Amino acid sequence: MSLGSGWSGKRVLVTGAGGFIGSHLTEALVRRGAHVRAFLHYNSRSDWGLLSLAPSDVRAEIDARFGELTDPWSVDAAVQGCEAVFHLGALIAIPYSYVAPASYVDVNITGTLNVLQAARARGVTRVIHTSTSETYGTARYTPIDEEHPLQGQSPYSASKIAADKIVESFWRSFETPVAIVRPFNTYGPRQSARAVIPTIAAQALAGLPKLKLGSLDPIRDLLYVEDTVEGFLAAGAADACLGTVTNLGTGTGISIGDLARKILHIAGRPDMPIDTDPDRVRPENSEVFELVCDATKALERCGWRAKISLDEGLERTVDSIRQSLALYRPATYTV
Repeated sequence: MSLGSGWSGKRVLVTGAGGFIGSHLTEALVRRGAHVRAFLHYNSRSDWGLLSLAPSDVRAEIDARFGELTDPWSVDAAVQGCEAVFHLGALIAIPYSYVAPASYVDVNITGTLNVLQAARARGVTRVIHTSTSETYGTARYTPIDEEHPLQGQSPYSASKIAADKIVESFWRSFETPVAIVRPFNTYGPRQSARAVIPTIAAQALAGLPKLKLGSLDPIRDLLYVEDTVEGFLAAGAADACLGTVTNLGTGTGISIGDLARKILHIAGRPDMPIDTDPDRVRPENSEVFELVCDATKALERCGWRAKISLDEGLERTVDSIRQSLALYRPATYTV
């Protein structure tokens, strides 16, 4: 299959479809003609999360199922009848993993095991599992390729390392057709204030007197969500990605301080003072200081490379936040 193609007519399940990347991926699959089932975290309001922000014509084509990743029966019911599973469901907030680490073990590790068991039992032909660049920890060398050592520098990253290894074990033990996609820091419209770019933009656009951030020194490789989604689709369609990890990133890093100044300029607040808020600073040994991607294997295996420049992506993102500022609480630190 060619880059991002081959999904028309496929029966596809997306776990975590109500999340940031998951909602964009679900929308992209619908637009490519896939029959998409969205597995959403149960709530009494039948709230679709960020997927509710997708266009109405897209939502009308989605088979929404509510359940719990930690419940093997609801996961199995969601997987039944699907040919492919994109597994994005997870707890992802690093600060909250310091507060409630056991929940990260339950959702990220046991939840992934439940998806794999169901996929194996139901004869799914492709499982695309979501990893994270946080599994690498602070870089021992850059750019970071897939052979870089894994380092659990937060309960979140440790849970994702364990989940990745369980996925790998199903490939080796049972020949379950799995591909592990490891995106670096994704950003774009619909991202919550938990992430740094919406945090900066929302504070600036709301007219707050000072910008409050954590450490300004860490360096990140920022990948626009449209590129991330294309990477998932390409890796999911490529046999060469089976049984292995594939990085997604741009190969270029920027410090949080320089990123903040760039966003403030786009938001029309270039002179906004920046304060370091101690509550937003990670514990010293848990901070990941540099993440810059080597995505050579993504190009070789499935023809993927990032296309959206940081400047273009930030312009789109800031404009989106400007139009939906009421969804944010700029004066409140979101863990």
